[in-house]
Amino acid sequence: MEVIVAGDEGSARLDRVLAQHTPELSRSRLKALILAGSVTVKGASVRDPAYHVAKGDTITIDVPEAAPAEPQGEDIALDIVFEDDDIIVIDKPRGLVVHPAAGHATGTLVNALIAHCGSSLSGIGGVKRPGIVHRLDKDTTGLMVVAKNDQAHQSLTTQFADHGRTGPMQRGYMAFAWGVPNRPHGTIDAPIDRHPHAREKMAVRQGGRKAITHFEVRQSFAGRDGKPVASLLACQLETGRTHQIRVHLAHLGHPLLGDAVYGSHFKTKAGHLGPEAQAALTALDRQALHAYLLVLEHPRTGELLHWEAPLPEDLLLLQRALEAAL
Repeated sequence: MEVIVAGDEGSARLDRVLAQHTPELSRSRLKALILAGSVTVKGASVRDPAYHVAKGDTITIDVPEAAPAEPQGEDIALDIVFEDDDIIVIDKPRGLVVHPAAGHATGTLVNALIAHCGSSLSGIGGVKRPGIVHRLDKDTTGLMVVAKNDQAHQSLTTQFADHGRTGPMQRGYMAFAWGVPNRPHGTIDAPIDRHPHAREKMAVRQGGRKAITHFEVRQSFAGRDGKPVASLLACQLETGRTHQIRVHLAHLGHPLLGDAVYGSHFKTKAGHLGPEAQAALTALDRQALHAYLLVLEHPRTGELLHWEAPLPEDLLLLQRALEAAL
């Protein structure tokens, strides 16, 4: 990166001149680069932030590419459902982010796994996502599998890419949704892509990536007026798009209870619930979605493995409160 001193910067100090010309770099970052010898003036290295430059001087900044921060192990409790030398299956709690990202550099599932599994995860699937082959949203609970070696990672990646279309893999979710679908079971086949205006959201869009969700109505719940107000759906994924179930059910007109992103326009529906159900929904404070079923082939033995995780306490309370109005 090169800067030509114009002479009208208001100060001749090297660090202040650079601050005016490179607003994308913080002052502390510029000072560190100068002290590290990464800044030259007229071809000579200058390590003094207070060095005075002159009009017409050429300043060159060597900004090294940022290396990805390697997550560190953290002592975070895990609810382990199954573990052997190849894989580990956990029942993820609400509030746990899967891997480090902007705003969540620590306290993630990856940090917990590194502490639990040690060096066996090193290099599998990348520095920031070691062993991760799928993920759940921060506030979605339920079953996740993680690879502990390269062979397991390759096998699981292949199985998740297929999503049970030709193999035995199954991923099942329990979803509490507003309203009751007009048929007992069905398939939502609608492409998903980034929302055109809200980049943090996904949306059903023509030209998006193929997305298929199968659903079955397990329970329906009546409101204070005796009319159906919500339902419990068992959903299975045939594809694995970001926020797929949340987007598809909202597209169907039955967004998840507690989903502030895709069901915000359904907030008034809460007024149709009984007082106990209203209190349970307020206490939930998250989307009512739980990954209850995971079926896959063991990556080494080929054995068919099947796990089911019961509803967590907050969703059990919601279910009981909804049933109490029946």
